[in-house]
Amino acid sequence: MVLPWPIPDDPSFHPVEPEQTPDLRLAALVAQRLSADWTTRRQQIAVAVQNRVVILSGTVADPHVRQVAGELAWDVPGVFDVCNALRISVRRGGRAAGP
Repeated sequence: MVLPWPIPDDPSFHPVEPEQTPDLRLAALVAQRLSADWTTRRQQIAVAVQNRVVILSGTVADPHVRQVAGELAWDVPGVFDVCNALRISVRRGGRAAGP
């Protein structure tokens, strides 16, 4: 059995792009909002979305940054809930980072 293999330069070859799910769109919007805000832009925040529930994970500098990240995620239209699993970074010696 021989299966046709498309040549990328062939004008009839049109790769099919994967559909963007609503959760994927929400994750992109939340990540964009976090990267645009001065408080959260340089933090290590991962964004995942399942059934319109945003899951924030990673490490941030202080509790204020954690709170702001959660509020920014809530402000994205279409978000049903936010699970803020962000951790506060800890300095050597066991003290939390910050003033």
